Amino acid sequence: MRTTTRALSGVGMLITLGIVYGDIGTSPLYVMNAIIDQTGRQAVAATPIMLGSISLIFWTLMLITTVKYILLAMRADNRNEGGIFALYALVRPHANWLIVPALIGGAALLADGTLTPAVTVTSAIEGLKGQTLGPVHFSSAQGWVLLVVTGILLGLFLIQRFGTERVGRSFGPLMLLWFGFIGLVGLINLVRVPGMLRALSPVYAVQFLFSPINHQGIFILGSIFLATTGAEALYSDMGQVGRPNIYGTWPFVYAMLMLSYLGQGAWVVRHSTQLAATHPVNPFYAMVPASWQWFAILIATIAAIIASQALITGSYTLVHEAIGLKLLPRLRIKFPGNVKSQLYITTVNWLLCVVTLSIVWYFRTSSNMEAAYGLAITVTMLMTTLLLHAFLVQRHHQRLAWLYVISFGLLEGLFLLASLAKFVHGGYVTLLITLVILTIMVFWYAGNRRRDAHLEATEDVSLLDFVPQLERLSDDDQVPTFATNLVYITPVSSSYRIKRAVIYSILDQQPKRARVYWFVTVNETDTPNECAYTVNSLGTSNVMDVQLYLGFKKPQRLNVYLRQIVNDLLNEGVLGDQTPRYSSIPFRRVGNFKFVMLNQQFQDLGVQGDLPPLDRLLIGGRLLLQRITLSPQRWYGLEFSDVVEEKVPLFIGQQPDRTLRRQR
Repeated sequence: MRTTTRALSGVGMLITLGIVYGDIGTSPLYVMNAIIDQTGRQAVAATPIMLGSISLIFWTLMLITTVKYILLAMRADNRNEGGIFALYALVRPHANWLIVPALIGGAALLADGTLTPAVTVTSAIEGLKGQTLGPVHFSSAQGWVLLVVTGILLGLFLIQRFGTERVGRSFGPLMLLWFGFIGLVGLINLVRVPGMLRALSPVYAVQFLFSPINHQGIFILGSIFLATTGAEALYSDMGQVGRPNIYGTWPFVYAMLMLSYLGQGAWVVRHSTQLAATHPVNPFYAMVPASWQWFAILIATIAAIIASQALITGSYTLVHEAIGLKLLPRLRIKFPGNVKSQLYITTVNWLLCVVTLSIVWYFRTSSNMEAAYGLAITVTMLMTTLLLHAFLVQRHHQRLAWLYVISFGLLEGLFLLASLAKFVHGGYVTLLITLVILTIMVFWYAGNRRRDAHLEATEDVSLLDFVPQLERLSDDDQVPTFATNLVYITPVSSSYRIKRAVIYSILDQQPKRARVYWFVTVNETDTPNECAYTVNSLGTSNVMDVQLYLGFKKPQRLNVYLRQIVNDLLNEGVLGDQTPRYSSIPFRRVGNFKFVMLNQQFQDLGVQGDLPPLDRLLIGGRLLLQRITLSPQRWYGLEFSDVVEEKVPLFIGQQPDRTLRRQR
């Protein structure tokens, strides 16, 4: 299906502004405020502090956002998808150890995404404190701010189910207005202190970093880094809008951001004495003309909502890719739009909602949130650097790969060191969330790997070897009929390899006699509405290998599809007559279906003694996650079908216990 958002176009760029730039675009709301709080309100040193800080911001955006992500990382796309998991999928054949940075980076990015909606929306709403609108006066208390922020975030999470394309179309024009506004206000203040343009020279960045007036030393980079925290999310959202539209919009966004920072710096220089003598003020709101204050608060709130949107959609994309790479358990995914990357995951949406609101009420003020913000994302950026190094090596750019990993590794290492100072001020919260997500990923991924390693020699069998037994069982009148059509949803490879547990279920658990045995492999395709199948009867009339190809927007209604397939094969004479003797449906030709879902569990392995404790822990954790997440019945749309859940041992067959002795 054709989409207008991937190719370079005016509409595509407008949608890009609405989806991609919310996080990095709202950084002017809090970055300068965080810098002033960290450096202290030194009136006599305002000019060198502002020149140095803005220079650091400019070159941080240039090096990390523009060079690393826009020019380099976005070339490492996986079927037009971006993000750390898409990048890992490209480089994983290069080395097995690359799964480590992929897991750590993905978990940290998902964790840090819970803080972005909290800090941006709270920063915007706090601009109302002390304001008067007609008869309404907003007090300086924080309680009502928290209530308003909670209402806004709840509303944002509620609208996610309508799809990112619709959200992007409505947010795009508003985000264009936002960037135009912050650029204009910044320019108005900059023309009064044009000397601030000297900050574009890297000399001022280096001088300030090692200057005695910078009491924080390199730890000032913890606040500077906040200006580029949206870069990783920008890369993750590439699949939503396409690389050309990001290339077309970034120069405009970069220019407007810098005008805002330069304007804030100019205002601080002009009002340094006032800033040092009065209660803390946010330079972003302070530089706005008094008659524009209400509009500034309104548009800032809208932009903060869009910032939250960028992280939410990025989280959906990351989780979807992680599920495809078997790094996370299976979750129900919906596709409200017309392209695969425009998706909605209910579980992720409401988990993000709960965690984000918890952060709002735990930290309470935006300044407290800023102190915790950015630590986890520096970890993600370092992990992305390692994966991009492997990508460049794979593409035979050895020298560029080493130049890249050394330069950006050192740069981001400095940012990580600076951000570690935030640990005791709240960074521990995002790191704790990172560890929880990472633990789930490790159990799911490593549990799968260890299980497969132990089952490698016994679980995979050839379906062809058991076809004669299945035919005899189907014709054996001495065994009661279990079902007319017995269905197992299980992968069958091109060489007819199948899980041994399936054959064990049919022949060993309790012989299951059926007229036709169906082994169905469900393949998800990149075409939205594809719905096709192939059938291989394996030279029989009662053993069917079905490969079902479903587009990502097609519902998983396997019972409906199988009835249609049976009707097709009956018309072709491949299957024998299945007309039931008794039925309320006139002219019904298809017999009953029974779906068997295998629930693999540990049997008592104490007598075997060949499973290491760590492997038992990982495999057991993986099976636990499988039981508490989305059930196969719901995933395949079989809630109202005849489904049998059958427990089978994880390891078929047990070795004898050599200590057993017969007593005389």
